[in-house]
Amino acid sequence: MSAEERREQLLDVVKSIVAERGFHAVSIEAVAREAGITRPVVYGHFRDLPALLEALVEREGARALQQLAEVLPTDLAHGDPREKLLAGMRGYLEAVQADPVTWRLVLMPPEGAPAVLREQIEQGRAAVVAALAGIVGPAFGPGRASPDPELTARMMSALSDEGARLVLTDPEHYPPERVLAHTRWFLDMLSGGSPPE
Repeated sequence: MSAEERREQLLDVVKSIVAERGFHAVSIEAVAREAGITRPVVYGHFRDLPALLEALVEREGARALQQLAEVLPTDLAHGDPREKLLAGMRGYLEAVQADPVTWRLVLMPPEGAPAVLREQIEQGRAAVVAALAGIVGPAFGPGRASPDPELTARMMSALSDEGARLVLTDPEHYPPERVLAHTRWFLDMLSGGSPPE
């Protein structure tokens, strides 16, 4: 196993421990035991426990932002902005379902999470809000421009995150199809369009 493969393996082990038992259960000893290696091997890749946790947070934060970058619309001026935003929401929910552990860390940081996780989440959220604010201003046509694109973006981000949380925590009651149908209704109301019968 290459050094990079070993590093990724160790981060996967940490991610698994956090998902099952929380951040408090992570220790160098626990990681070594779960990986089937000795503590010196872990220390060979990470100088201490905070560095290990920080590496996990950075990796998972980067993964989440990359997934969002792939699904967020970049231009609402051409085509139907509602359909583009709805496609972005669909992509977001698919990403959440494909990697629920990462998204639980991002959307519902567990107790005992290191401060760096909360900082990473805030930086990621700010990047998403900035991207949305850049496209939602005039997005819904003449006379329907947002008077405050940043606030509109924050509210859209909050609604999207809540939909994703519901899909993560209660998928039977809030399946993606239900969240997407309500998102469509919301976007129709926002744009002044007629809602479906």
